[in-house]
Amino acid sequence: MSAAPIPTVLFVCVHNAGRSQMAAAFLTHLGRGRVQVRSAGSAPADAVNPAVVEALKEVGIDISAETPKVLTVDAVRESDVVITMGCGDACPYFPGKRYLDWQLDDPAGQGVAAVRPIRDRIEQLVRKLLGELGAGAAGS
Repeated sequence: MSAAPIPTVLFVCVHNAGRSQMAAAFLTHLGRGRVQVRSAGSAPADAVNPAVVEALKEVGIDISAETPKVLTVDAVRESDVVITMGCGDACPYFPGKRYLDWQLDDPAGQGVAAVRPIRDRIEQLVRKLLGELGAGAAGS
């Protein structure tokens, strides 16, 4: 009997510098190889938000080497679950994919204190997603 295929999750926001980066980092960290993770933006920024990098560092996750990536049709096509976070209609739609829209405040221009509650909410949503995917979070 072969193992179930590893699900692929794509997180999308406008700049791929905050919310989608945090979500991808948490899913990578908590999923521990049980989920393939991607993130992208419809209009990527030049760099990841420094307050986001700092807020994740506080919980032991280092994304300082990450860079925003552009959203491609192939990234959507190759993903099982597409989670949008304020990218509007910029995300291509493919029948048969699971789409979720997470309503989260945008950390752009915010300091670490404002990013922490967004970070914590994203962690909760990612833990819930792992359970739904049958790839429960380690340590949960």
